[in-house]
Amino acid sequence: MIHYKPIGIVHSPFKEAKGTPIQSVAAQEILGSIEVTPEYIEGLKDIEGFSHLILLYHFHLVKESSLVVKPFLDNELHGVFATRSPGRPNSIGISIVRLIKVEGNTLYIKDVDTIDGTPLLDIKPYVPEFDSRETEKIGWFQKNIHKLSSTKDDGRFIK
Repeated sequence: MIHYKPIGIVHSPFKEAKGTPIQSVAAQEILGSIEVTPEYIEGLKDIEGFSHLILLYHFHLVKESSLVVKPFLDNELHGVFATRSPGRPNSIGISIVRLIKVEGNTLYIKDVDTIDGTPLLDIKPYVPEFDSRETEKIGWFQKNIHKLSSTKDDGRFIK
């Protein structure tokens, strides 16, 4: 059995899934913060040297998962591993956010697309030379990517 212990909590203006941006790129300028549990403060050393962070978190409000889903940006069914649906076998989410400042165990961030109170599993620095890739294809997203900036969570995975 795998057990994860959250390292902190993500705070955001979103109190429920419905209306939350579905990706951090669609959450431009939305402010939030991360409250890191005191036992992990030492792990924040040198983090202020990065402008962007990768957050790995637990979709704590998701109550159901399916291997075939109708994602937010399409009306057709797709395998869950070909989507970014929160209703997954392991409810793990990922976001890239901008780091504004660090004060003690609090990280102030922008481009927040998570629900307030989301348990944070890990933080990694975003380094374009490591994390960016040129791609040749983006599957079914290609025909729907233009919808991203205006699409919000419809709350269907929270029951």
